[in-house]
Amino acid sequence: MKAFYKCFIFSCAFLLFFLLVSHQAYAAVSENGTKVQINDEILSMPDESTYLDNTGHLQVPLRLIMEKLGLKVSHQVNGSEVKVTLTNSTQSIVLITGESQAELNGASIKMYSPAVFSQGKVFIPLRFITEILGITIQWDEKNKIAILDADKKYHAPAWYAPEVQSVQIQKIASNYLGTPYVWGGTSPQGFDCSGFVRYVYQQNGVQLPRTSSEMYESIGTPVTNLQKGDLVFFANHNKIDHVGIYIGNNEFISAASKGVRVDSLASYWGNKYVGAKRVV
Repeated sequence: MKAFYKCFIFSCAFLLFFLLVSHQAYAAVSENGTKVQINDEILSMPDESTYLDNTGHLQVPLRLIMEKLGLKVSHQVNGSEVKVTLTNSTQSIVLITGESQAELNGASIKMYSPAVFSQGKVFIPLRFITEILGITIQWDEKNKIAILDADKKYHAPAWYAPEVQSVQIQKIASNYLGTPYVWGGTSPQGFDCSGFVRYVYQQNGVQLPRTSSEMYESIGTPVTNLQKGDLVFFANHNKIDHVGIYIGNNEFISAASKGVRVDSLASYWGNKYVGAKRVV
């Protein structure tokens, strides 16, 4: 009976460990978000994704990638291990998940990081794929895309990340530099400070109150670590009477008496500055 309980406890502990490892791998898959592009095609991975393993190597779904590269994929499941055989007209690759050695045409080769069996799928280090098949890989940092040049040609990203809304707001605001100041103005023919900020945000689908004091009192989250697109507020005699859009480098853009212009928070406005709010 004692032996039975020991076996039962060990089995439960092993199952818990397996579930934790699988959960951690799944969480990494969900959070990495790196896209894979082969030549000019971004691979669609509705149920699969990519992740960095504990050695820093990018793991990608094996079957999807290999079949797109023209290899035939077969596998055998043995408990928690999977033996995978990959073949094309000139190569035969055999690997087992969890092992750091694979076979290429019968010869042993070292893998930088083992293939992984997780959530019912086999993931393989992208670097292993590209090196064993002689494929050049480009890394597009801005759009987080690994581009595989399988046809030996250079390829531009086939997908571009949308700009962060706060950066779009900054760019739109800069388009109106030099626009004259008009008291009560709310259009490119002339702006006052809140009319300018409200107009710029409207171009990004964000509705703001009409006056700077209403903006300060009723919207956004107060912040001290300023980012592009944040609203910055100023006061005279403890009354909010001016608002602008932060654009980085301790500068903001606003519609003041000399029109829409860029000023420093350390200039005339420094002792009038009362705080900032983040709306997007």
